[in-house]
Amino acid sequence: MRIVMIGTGYVGLVSGACFADFGHEVVCVDKDQSKIDALLAGEIPIFEPGLDELVAKNVEAGRLAFTLDLAEALPGTDAVFIAVGTPSRRGDGHADLSYVYAAAEEMAPLLPEGVVVVDKSTVPVGTGDEVERIIRETAPDLEFSVASNPEFLREGAAIDDFKRPDRVVIGVNDEHAERVLAEIYRPLTRNESPLVVMSRRGAELTKYAANAFLATKIGFINEIADLCEKVGADVRDVAKGIGLDSRIGNRFLMPGPGYGGSCFPKDTLALLKTGQDYESPLRIIESVVASNDQRKRSMGRKVINALGGGDQHGKTVAVLGLTFKANTDDMRDSPAISVVQALQDGGIHVKAYDPEGMEQAKKVIDKVTYCEGPYEAMEGADAAVIVTEWDAFRALDLDRMKDLLKTPLLVDLRNLYSRTDVERHGFEYVAVGR
Repeated sequence: MRIVMIGTGYVGLVSGACFADFGHEVVCVDKDQSKIDALLAGEIPIFEPGLDELVAKNVEAGRLAFTLDLAEALPGTDAVFIAVGTPSRRGDGHADLSYVYAAAEEMAPLLPEGVVVVDKSTVPVGTGDEVERIIRETAPDLEFSVASNPEFLREGAAIDDFKRPDRVVIGVNDEHAERVLAEIYRPLTRNESPLVVMSRRGAELTKYAANAFLATKIGFINEIADLCEKVGADVRDVAKGIGLDSRIGNRFLMPGPGYGGSCFPKDTLALLKTGQDYESPLRIIESVVASNDQRKRSMGRKVINALGGGDQHGKTVAVLGLTFKANTDDMRDSPAISVVQALQDGGIHVKAYDPEGMEQAKKVIDKVTYCEGPYEAMEGADAAVIVTEWDAFRALDLDRMKDLLKTPLLVDLRNLYSRTDVERHGFEYVAVGR
């Protein structure tokens, strides 16, 4: 089928490349000249494992193309996916839908008969209704459908998630849209990935509900980790003990410095605002958001307390990992931002290293010495702090670390190490929930 993908950000580019790999003909459209120029030159503007090879393969096969011209891309298309950003709106936390509605307005006079317009962006309940109204206002006689098809991609594992999903959710209000989307996703449903068909509003809410539930699991295990530290238990044992219960599951039960990234922070806020708009308060999600904000700030204090508490002016700390999770360069709402800020507020100088996120980090964290590797960051520092769970930090040379650090202190906010192993090398070891 012929597909147009509006937006070449994380969701649009991954989805477009994967659709092309299924054999569909895909054109990705973006207004950002520099992005399109880079893609046409074979450069990928985001870091996602395997994406550069996937894009190159499908461009070479003639199934994937990039353009600035929406009018050029739309003729003959079967489906148009809207995959533009929906950041939190300044001041009130609502999802900013201006890019979604602008895309609808621009495409409206250009759409071919029978086209299905699909919201791929994460949008609040009722957005599809407004997209349909906008198009209908410009093209009252056009036969078209509007559907919702939320994405459930994890940064760092997006290609595998797209090709081997737990489920594909489509929200439709007519049979034509269902048939078109079922055909687009036929390569997946042949592999027994379930196609879950529901109303358009149901699909819009499903995305927010899924992310809010996962954020709740993270917040829950982080608070249990704090309790474990007080009572002398090991949170890893507790997580295993509850995670083996099939009703609970073991995913998202790893304590750490709090959630961040492009989805959980903005989606939980947007869901809260939706609840308020419909006079249906979401008290549990309110608590999760507040708990996570506090969690990220408290991790900086945890490091300061490990250094001895009180006035730590003049000390230096090596921060290992800056992105909100491993295998991405995404710095949006990363816990590292709060950790570094708390250290700097305490008069501590920060040296930092991240395998992929350095350039993005420099845009949001200043007054930091950025280093070329973990050992350079640790040289002369009073402590090392693991903030992001990169594989590169899982087997550091502890003897070399001890020689480089002024004080053998490792604060492990991701529980990557065994206390016994670290202490055997003469370190003081501070972990989470242990």
